[in-house]
Amino acid sequence: MSLLLSLIPLIAQVGPFTAPGTTGTPFPARVERPAKAHAVPAPAAPLEPARSARAQACLAAADDNAEDAVDLATRWLAAAKGADKVDAQLCLGLAHSALEDWSEAEQALLGGRDAAGSDRMMRARLGAMAGNAALAGQAPDRALAALETAGQDVKGLASPALEADIALDRARALVALKRDAEAEAALADVRSASPTNPEAWLLSATLARRMGKLTQAQAWIERAAELLPIDPDVGLEAGVIAMLSGHEAAARKSWQSVVAAKPDSAAAQAATGYLAQLDSPSSNPQVPAR
Repeated sequence: MSLLLSLIPLIAQVGPFTAPGTTGTPFPARVERPAKAHAVPAPAAPLEPARSARAQACLAAADDNAEDAVDLATRWLAAAKGADKVDAQLCLGLAHSALEDWSEAEQALLGGRDAAGSDRMMRARLGAMAGNAALAGQAPDRALAALETAGQDVKGLASPALEADIALDRARALVALKRDAEAEAALADVRSASPTNPEAWLLSATLARRMGKLTQAQAWIERAAELLPIDPDVGLEAGVIAMLSGHEAAARKSWQSVVAAKPDSAAAQAATGYLAQLDSPSSNPQVPAR
């Protein structure tokens, strides 16, 4: 049974807790769906066979030893032209991302995007990856610019999954820039275009909660839970919404479910902290921002 099925309908009653994410970006870091917060995602499709041998070797090196891969990609890039330059920039970007050098990763991926010329799909992929790197590097203004260009590049290419990824990261950037209404509209577009995308519903619920729209947030977190019945981020957010709505028992149950399902996750650590506050004698406990 979904951990949310036991939650009763909520009313817009703010409880004693301060919700995580009331400052800064309220969304969970982009982790496993589909990119890592600490690793820029790989391309959405394999490289063309004629171009793949050296590229795959470089990408494997980025996986095994990122510093060596930076050197390899830099040497390759010095003489690369055309499609080789795109692949060299991609490898360089992935190697820098593995080192969590987000600014260098962003610039390498943007270089690959520009080298892709008229290949709109490759431009869109690399632009989306550059935007994700900028988000990880806490540069939402640059992320937004890259993502908006990627969104234009992908239009009409029949790639709904990539379009959804770009729109979700664009919403994150907009929230970080305190442009909540635009983020809300971006997420509405994703829900309409990709109604089975669980992250769209999770992020929509989180933003609605941040904006004080708790009844709406509850409906959307329930939909996220239908699509991802056992997910720590969904359970964590469900508990926050329940707590802010004045339903402590439901919040406790959600957070306990997170700890039981994924005890080693970052969400479980946050849930453990929230549960400790529920048990604290403090008269005004505060949930730390995340």
